[in-house]
This record gives sequence, C-alpha cells and structure tokens, in this order.
Amino acid sequence: MAGHKVVATNRKARYNYEILDTFEAGVVLLGSEVKSLRAAQVQLKDAYATIRDGEIWLENAHIAPYIFAEGGGHEPERPRKLLLHRREIDRLFGRMREEGLTLVPLQIYFKNGIAKIELGLGKGKKTHDKRRDIVKKQQKREMERAKSLRR
Repeated sequence: MAGHKVVATNRKARYNYEILDTFEAGVVLLGSEVKSLRAAQVQLKDAYATIRDGEIWLENAHIAPYIFAEGGGHEPERPRKLLLHRREIDRLFGRMREEGLTLVPLQIYFKNGIAKIELGLGKGKKTHDKRRDIVKKQQKREMERAKSLRR
C-alpha cells in the first residue's frame, strides 16, 4: 500500500489467539519513541492492550531508547495511550467483558507518516487448537509442493 510502512509485527498473536476483529488506532508517543520506531527498534511479543478509565493503553510493548536522545530518551516499556473513538472503546469494552476476549497488538506501522497500531480482538487458543493449525499448515504446504512438482 502507498504510504504504509510496517515497522513491527506480533508473529505469536495469530498463533496464540483466534483473531475475531481488527481495529486501527493511533498511538501517543514521545519524539524519541518515534525515532526508535522509524529505526524498527520495537518488540510486540508480550504486548497487550487494556481499558482503564475509559481509555485504551498499550502495555509491555518494548520500544528501545533512541541513542541520540537528550536526557536518556524514554522508558522502554512504559504504558502508551491508544487513540480510538469513544463508540469503538465502549463497543470493545462490552465485547471484552461479555465474551472474555483480549486486545492484542498485531502490528505497528506508519500510515502517511503517522504511527498507527493494528489491534486484534482475540480469543485465546487451547493447545489442541494450536496443534490442529500446525497440521493444517503442513498439509497445505505439502499440497502446494505436490502441485509445483506436477507442473
């Protein structure tokens, strides 16, 4: 996509969660955090989003300190506020409470120069579901390999 540069993805999110819905949110960042994002110095492996006091917060996302920042830059794993419309936050809160779902960050990217995060509303997978997904992926890979050999 034009003007769309993916900085980091959470590869474990789709493995550990069944993603039911996705949302795009803005992120409130400090200047040194934006510089680190542009250098792709971010990890979403253990990150999640919570709703506190009617606001959405990104927790445990590691954005490495920018080495050229004055005064040491920023704290790497500080909570960061996410920007969504009030209706979307209320809808998410209701679904999370009723259905026991989790907000998981899927990827961080720049859209027309502005940092955005894609959130997935997910339901945790059980171990047998994960195994079934691995088997399906292997079967699909084998079918593709057989097709390519046949050509």
